[in-house]
Amino acid sequence: MREIVFDTETTGLDPYQGHRLVEIGCIEIINRFATGEVFHRYINPEREMPAEAEAVHGLTAAFLRDKPVFAEIAVELMEFIGDAPLVAHNAVFDLGFLNAELERVRHPPVPRDRLIDTLILARRKYPGSPNRLDDLCNRFDIDLSRRTRHGALLDAELLAEVYLELIGTRQAQLGLVAAIEPRFAAIGKAPRVRPVPLAPRITDADRRAHRVLVATLGTAAIWNEYISAAA
Repeated sequence: MREIVFDTETTGLDPYQGHRLVEIGCIEIINRFATGEVFHRYINPEREMPAEAEAVHGLTAAFLRDKPVFAEIAVELMEFIGDAPLVAHNAVFDLGFLNAELERVRHPPVPRDRLIDTLILARRKYPGSPNRLDDLCNRFDIDLSRRTRHGALLDAELLAEVYLELIGTRQAQLGLVAAIEPRFAAIGKAPRVRPVPLAPRITDADRRAHRVLVATLGTAAIWNEYISAAA
Protein backbone atom coordinates (compact mmCIF):
# COMPACT_ATOMS: atom_id res chain seq x y z
CA MET A 1 0.00 0.00 0.00
CA ARG A 2 1.44 3.36 -1.06
CA GLU A 3 0.79 6.53 0.94
CA ILE A 4 2.17 10.06 0.69
CA VAL A 5 2.89 12.11 3.82
CA PHE A 6 3.04 15.80 2.94
CA ASP A 7 3.33 19.27 4.42
CA THR A 8 3.19 22.79 3.02
CA GLU A 9 4.38 26.29 3.87
CA THR A 10 2.39 29.29 2.72
CA THR A 11 2.19 33.08 2.69
CA GLY A 12 -0.82 33.06 5.01
CA LEU A 13 -3.85 31.20 6.24
CA ASP A 14 -6.48 31.47 3.48
CA PRO A 15 -5.82 30.52 -0.15
CA TYR A 16 -8.98 32.32 -1.24
CA GLN A 17 -7.72 35.59 0.19
CA GLY A 18 -4.77 35.57 -2.20
CA HIS A 19 -2.33 33.52 -0.12
CA ARG A 20 -0.14 31.00 -1.92
CA LEU A 21 2.05 27.94 -1.46
CA VAL A 22 5.77 28.62 -1.04
CA GLU A 23 7.02 25.12 -0.22
CA ILE A 24 5.77 21.55 -0.42
CA GLY A 25 7.44 18.39 0.88
CA CYS A 26 6.22 14.82 0.28
CA ILE A 27 7.45 11.52 1.74
CA GLU A 28 6.59 8.18 0.12
CA ILE A 29 5.51 5.31 2.40
CA ILE A 30 4.91 1.80 1.09
CA ASN A 31 3.48 -0.89 3.35
CA ARG A 32 4.01 1.39 6.38
CA PHE A 33 7.73 1.97 5.71
CA ALA A 34 9.33 5.14 4.37
CA THR A 35 11.05 4.29 1.07
CA GLY A 36 13.41 7.28 0.94
CA GLU A 37 11.63 8.69 -2.13
CA VAL A 38 10.69 12.35 -1.62
CA PHE A 39 9.33 15.31 -3.55
CA HIS A 40 10.42 18.74 -2.35
CA ARG A 41 10.10 22.12 -4.04
CA TYR A 42 10.25 25.77 -3.08
CA ILE A 43 7.67 27.79 -5.03
CA ASN A 44 7.60 31.40 -6.16
CA PRO A 45 4.26 32.67 -4.79
CA GLU A 46 4.16 35.59 -7.25
CA ARG A 47 3.36 37.98 -4.41
CA GLU A 48 4.96 39.60 -1.36
CA MET A 49 5.77 37.64 1.79
CA PRO A 50 3.95 38.88 4.92
CA ALA A 51 6.24 39.34 7.90
CA GLU A 52 4.09 37.02 10.02
CA ALA A 53 4.51 34.13 7.57
CA GLU A 54 8.23 34.79 7.13
CA ALA A 55 8.67 34.59 10.91
CA VAL A 56 7.18 31.08 10.86
CA HIS A 57 9.17 29.47 8.04
CA GLY A 58 11.97 31.94 7.32
CA LEU A 59 11.36 32.01 3.56
CA THR A 60 11.83 35.49 2.12
CA ALA A 61 10.47 36.96 -1.09
CA ALA A 62 14.07 37.42 -2.27
CA PHE A 63 14.87 33.72 -1.71
CA LEU A 64 11.75 32.59 -3.57
CA ARG A 65 12.03 35.02 -6.48
CA ASP A 66 14.01 32.66 -8.75
CA LYS A 67 12.10 29.51 -7.75
CA PRO A 68 9.58 27.91 -10.13
CA VAL A 69 5.95 28.97 -10.00
CA PHE A 70 3.39 26.30 -9.15
CA ALA A 71 2.39 25.79 -12.79
CA GLU A 72 5.95 24.64 -13.53
CA ILE A 73 5.94 21.88 -10.90
CA ALA A 74 2.28 20.83 -10.99
CA VAL A 75 2.65 17.89 -13.39
CA GLU A 76 5.72 16.49 -11.61
CA LEU A 77 4.03 16.87 -8.21
CA MET A 78 0.84 15.13 -9.26
CA GLU A 79 2.80 12.31 -10.90
CA PHE A 80 4.66 11.76 -7.62
CA ILE A 81 1.43 11.79 -5.60
CA GLY A 82 -0.41 9.55 -8.05
CA ASP A 83 -3.59 8.06 -6.60
CA ALA A 84 -2.13 7.40 -3.13
CA PRO A 85 -3.88 8.45 0.09
CA LEU A 86 -2.47 11.72 1.45
CA VAL A 87 -1.38 12.00 5.09
CA ALA A 88 -1.10 15.43 6.70
CA HIS A 89 -1.47 17.13 10.08
CA ASN A 90 -4.58 19.32 10.06
CA ALA A 91 -4.91 17.97 6.55
CA VAL A 92 -7.79 20.19 5.40
CA PHE A 93 -5.50 23.25 5.64
CA ASP A 94 -2.78 21.75 3.43
CA LEU A 95 -5.26 20.26 0.98
CA GLY A 96 -7.06 23.61 0.72
CA PHE A 97 -3.88 25.31 -0.46
CA LEU A 98 -2.94 22.46 -2.78
CA ASN A 99 -6.37 22.43 -4.42
CA ALA A 100 -6.40 26.22 -4.76
CA GLU A 101 -3.11 26.01 -6.68
CA LEU A 102 -4.45 23.14 -8.80
CA GLU A 103 -7.54 25.18 -9.58
CA ARG A 104 -5.36 28.04 -10.87
CA VAL A 105 -3.66 25.69 -13.36
CA ARG A 106 -6.98 24.07 -14.32
CA HIS A 107 -6.08 20.69 -12.82
CA PRO A 108 -8.74 18.53 -11.11
CA PRO A 109 -8.67 18.90 -7.32
CA VAL A 110 -7.64 16.14 -4.92
CA PRO A 111 -10.81 14.78 -3.25
CA ARG A 112 -11.02 15.04 0.52
CA ASP A 113 -11.81 11.35 0.89
CA ARG A 114 -8.14 10.63 0.06
CA LEU A 115 -7.02 12.43 3.23
CA ILE A 116 -5.68 10.81 6.40
CA ASP A 117 -5.51 13.50 9.08
CA THR A 118 -2.97 12.73 11.82
CA LEU A 119 -4.47 15.47 13.98
CA ILE A 120 -7.77 13.56 14.05
CA LEU A 121 -5.94 10.28 14.70
CA ALA A 122 -4.05 11.86 17.61
CA ARG A 123 -7.19 13.40 19.14
CA ARG A 124 -8.92 10.03 19.04
CA LYS A 125 -5.95 8.21 20.56
CA TYR A 126 -5.04 10.88 23.15
CA PRO A 127 -8.21 12.85 23.90
CA GLY A 128 -7.60 16.00 25.90
CA SER A 129 -3.83 15.97 25.27
CA PRO A 130 -1.91 18.59 23.24
CA ASN A 131 -1.57 17.25 19.72
CA ARG A 132 0.56 19.69 17.77
CA LEU A 133 3.32 18.08 15.70
CA ASP A 134 5.92 19.12 18.29
CA ASP A 135 3.81 17.63 21.09
CA LEU A 136 3.49 14.31 19.28
CA CYS A 137 7.20 14.19 18.49
CA ASN A 138 7.93 14.69 22.19
CA ARG A 139 5.42 11.99 23.11
CA PHE A 140 7.12 9.48 20.79
CA ASP A 141 10.71 10.58 21.55
CA ILE A 142 11.26 11.76 17.98
CA ASP A 143 14.29 14.06 17.66
CA LEU A 144 13.27 17.70 17.16
CA SER A 145 16.75 19.22 17.33
CA ARG A 146 16.75 20.09 13.60
CA ARG A 147 13.43 21.91 13.80
CA THR A 148 14.36 25.50 14.57
CA ARG A 149 11.68 26.72 12.15
CA HIS A 150 8.86 25.20 10.14
CA GLY A 151 9.92 23.57 6.88
CA ALA A 152 7.73 21.47 4.62
CA LEU A 153 10.15 18.60 3.96
CA LEU A 154 11.44 18.36 7.53
CA ASP A 155 7.91 18.53 8.92
CA ALA A 156 6.79 15.82 6.47
CA GLU A 157 9.69 13.62 7.63
CA LEU A 158 8.76 14.14 11.28
CA LEU A 159 5.08 13.58 10.51
CA ALA A 160 5.86 10.30 8.73
CA GLU A 161 7.46 9.04 11.96
CA VAL A 162 4.53 10.31 14.02
CA TYR A 163 2.02 8.69 11.66
CA LEU A 164 3.71 5.29 11.91
CA GLU A 165 3.66 5.58 15.70
CA LEU A 166 -0.02 6.57 15.73
CA ILE A 167 -1.00 3.52 13.69
CA GLY A 168 1.26 1.21 15.72
CA THR A 169 4.04 0.66 13.17
CA ARG A 170 7.74 1.12 13.87
CA GLN A 171 10.42 1.91 11.34
CA ALA A 172 12.76 -0.98 10.51
CA GLN A 173 15.64 0.72 12.32
CA LEU A 174 13.57 0.72 15.49
CA GLY A 175 13.21 -3.05 15.44
CA LEU A 176 13.94 -5.78 17.91
CA VAL A 177 17.33 -4.50 19.11
CA ALA A 178 15.95 -1.06 19.90
CA ALA A 179 13.06 -2.65 21.75
CA ILE A 180 15.27 -4.92 23.85
CA GLU A 181 18.17 -2.62 24.77
CA PRO A 182 16.14 -0.20 26.94
CA ARG A 183 15.01 -3.13 29.11
CA PHE A 184 18.61 -3.92 30.02
CA ALA A 185 19.33 -0.23 30.55
CA ALA A 186 16.38 0.02 32.94
CA ILE A 187 17.89 -2.58 35.27
CA GLY A 188 21.45 -1.33 34.89
CA LYS A 189 22.71 -4.36 33.02
CA ALA A 190 23.83 -5.12 29.50
CA PRO A 191 23.53 -8.47 27.71
CA ARG A 192 26.80 -10.42 27.83
CA VAL A 193 28.24 -12.63 25.12
CA ARG A 194 29.60 -16.00 26.28
CA PRO A 195 33.36 -15.97 25.48
CA VAL A 196 33.49 -19.76 24.89
CA PRO A 197 30.41 -21.56 23.53
CA LEU A 198 29.02 -24.35 25.67
CA ALA A 199 30.10 -27.86 24.64
CA PRO A 200 27.38 -29.99 22.99
CA ARG A 201 25.51 -32.15 25.51
CA ILE A 202 24.66 -34.83 22.96
CA THR A 203 27.39 -37.47 22.65
CA ASP A 204 28.32 -39.61 19.66
CA ALA A 205 26.79 -42.59 21.50
CA ASP A 206 23.51 -40.65 21.81
CA ARG A 207 23.49 -39.96 18.08
CA ARG A 208 24.14 -43.63 17.24
CA ALA A 209 21.35 -44.75 19.55
CA HIS A 210 18.97 -42.27 17.91
CA ARG A 211 19.78 -43.56 14.43
CA VAL A 212 19.11 -47.13 15.56
CA LEU A 213 15.74 -46.02 16.95
CA VAL A 214 14.80 -44.15 13.78
CA ALA A 215 15.69 -47.20 11.67
CA THR A 216 12.99 -49.19 13.48
CA LEU A 217 10.33 -46.63 12.44
CA GLY A 218 10.48 -47.43 8.73
CA THR A 219 11.01 -45.21 5.70
CA ALA A 220 8.05 -42.95 6.54
CA ALA A 221 9.84 -41.44 9.55
CA ILE A 222 10.65 -37.77 8.85
CA TRP A 223 13.96 -38.10 10.73
CA ASN A 224 15.28 -40.31 7.93
CA GLU A 225 15.28 -37.31 5.60
CA TYR A 226 17.45 -35.26 7.95
CA ILE A 227 19.80 -38.17 8.67
CA SER A 228 20.26 -38.74 4.94
CA ALA A 229 20.91 -35.04 4.35
CA ALA A 230 23.44 -34.89 7.18
CA ALA A 231 25.25 -38.05 6.07
